[in-house]
Amino acid sequence: MALMSPIRTDPEVVGGQPWFAGTRVPVTHLFEFLKEGDPLDEFLRQFPTVEREQAVAVLGMAKRSY
Repeated sequence: MALMSPIRTDPEVVGGQPWFAGTRVPVTHLFEFLKEGDPLDEFLRQFPTVEREQAVAVLGMAKRSY
């Protein structure tokens, strides 16, 4: 069974930016938090609609594409 992507995109939603599935939180927010030195837990506290598994999956996707 294929796992669903934690990311959604649509030119009509969130200005076309990729966002976390089931939310309206742009994926870039996660990377901005981490860039500023904030831990993942702080991002998740600020954006409770994003599940930890989604954030970890997105980070794994970014790592693999790097």
